[in-house]
Parts: sequence; structure tokens; C-alpha cells
Amino acid sequence: MERVRIALRELSPFEQLVLSLLCEGKSNSAIAFETAHTEKVIENTVSRSAQVFGIKSDSQTNLRVLLALAFRTHYGDKAFDSLHVECAHFEVGPEGQSMCNRHVE
Repeated sequence: MERVRIALRELSPFEQLVLSLLCEGKSNSAIAFETAHTEKVIENTVSRSAQVFGIKSDSQTNLRVLLALAFRTHYGDKAFDSLHVECAHFEVGPEGQSMCNRHVE
């Protein structure tokens, strides 16, 4: 069963902000506080964003997890840069240094 599809439209800057905070593991309440919006606005934004990726909530689906994965897939690993988590894609470089094979600039 298909649970996520390619985004139907580009996310607005506010939707991107909300989803980036969601990806940090923040609750709707924490996101509302950080963005100076009501929790209802955040709930609506999360729901609208899920529709963009075709994600539907049901008893077998964790909407926030699938939404975070869809956001990361669409916007890349840089969506998680603010977490400051060491990259797990390291390889040994040509000079013996540890380097990421996915975050090459």
C-alpha cells in the first residue's frame, strides 16, 4: 500500500519551518510556542502538510513519523542539520580522514 507520494506542491516557508521543528521531535505545543502561533494553527499546518505528501492518518499509521520522513526525503538531510547529530555516513577519505559520503559540498 502506498503511504507517501511525491509532494503535490512546494511547501510554504511556514510549513517548512513547522516540519523542520517536527523533525527535531518537538510537540505541536512546543512548535506553537517557538513560532508564536496557536497550537490549532500548528495542528492545521501539520495536517495540511500531510495532505501535500498524501499521508493519511489511521490506526496503523503514525502521521508525524511519515511526515518527518517525507520532509527529509524531499528536502534532504540538511533538514536535520539543526539537530547537530554526527553524520552516520562516514567513510575513510583518500588521506585517511573520516568524511561523509552523502554531505559532500
